[in-house]
Amino acid sequence: MKIGLDVMGGDFAPDAAISGALLAAEALSGEDQIVLIGNRQIILDGLSARGIAEDNFDIVHAPDIIGMGEHPTHAIIRKPKSSISIGFKLLKQRKIHAFASAGSSGAMLVGAIYSIDTIQGVIRPCTFAMLPQEAGGLSLLVDVGTNPDAKPDVMYQFGLLGSLTAKSVYSIKNPRVGLLNIGHEEGKGNLLVQASYQLMKASSDFNFIGNIESRDLFRNKADVIVCDGFTGNILLKNIEGLYRMMSKHGLRNEYFDRFNYENYGGTPILGINGTVIVGHGISNDVAIKNMIILARDVYQAKLSSKIKRALGRVSMVVRD
Repeated sequence: MKIGLDVMGGDFAPDAAISGALLAAEALSGEDQIVLIGNRQIILDGLSARGIAEDNFDIVHAPDIIGMGEHPTHAIIRKPKSSISIGFKLLKQRKIHAFASAGSSGAMLVGAIYSIDTIQGVIRPCTFAMLPQEAGGLSLLVDVGTNPDAKPDVMYQFGLLGSLTAKSVYSIKNPRVGLLNIGHEEGKGNLLVQASYQLMKASSDFNFIGNIESRDLFRNKADVIVCDGFTGNILLKNIEGLYRMMSKHGLRNEYFDRFNYENYGGTPILGINGTVIVGHGISNDVAIKNMIILARDVYQAKLSSKIKRALGRVSMVVRD
């Protein structure tokens, strides 16, 4: 398969992207190929500085860059020659099988929706983060910023999309889906969470186990934890900040080292017609490598196809 990499995306681009691509190339099989998308001369200079011949990679020239602070929709429209725009063009034309970037997450979401569209029946695409569990294993936190103003039917789909991802990509059998709340009781929470609970508790589409409190996030209570994107983004950044503070003060052990974002590379955008991976803006070479490997794993898991089939037999009727 061919994996497109936005070389110009991220705080440490292009160096981190080029170095990460080299690390990933060593880990991938000979059947997998990385396509470097960005300013051709910059890419050639980066490869040359590392003693790598240009024929080791396919290079697609993209002279423009979408900055982190640019309006995503405007940037996608006004910069058709940016590395993100060209990456999506290649994905739409099926010249690459997956596209990954540590650049603007907003532009990646907009590009995905405009270029390859959402899967029919998906109300809002979403993203997730991995939460290491004390007893081993991982849980998926869905959503982590894509949908700050979710509605109950969208929250329900988060549970379904998260459950399918846990099964298909992470091999978790019959994933337990919990709803993040301020208490375990059914009547707890704000109006959004209460209404979402009522939809989820009657579900035959996934294994709903009830409410999960934030103090239980790392205690293996659920395999998929659902929340709106506003709550999820605040929670994720709080966790990242705590990890950085502990590392700064030398408070490290085997478990807390698993919170390092480098280990996970990024997150797929769930609910779109293709494989698109969004990496952390501060991704270094190790994170870029893992982002590329994740792109391969998500594509090989045929996640989009499985989501399409699942939505065709979903028990709850959803409306746009």
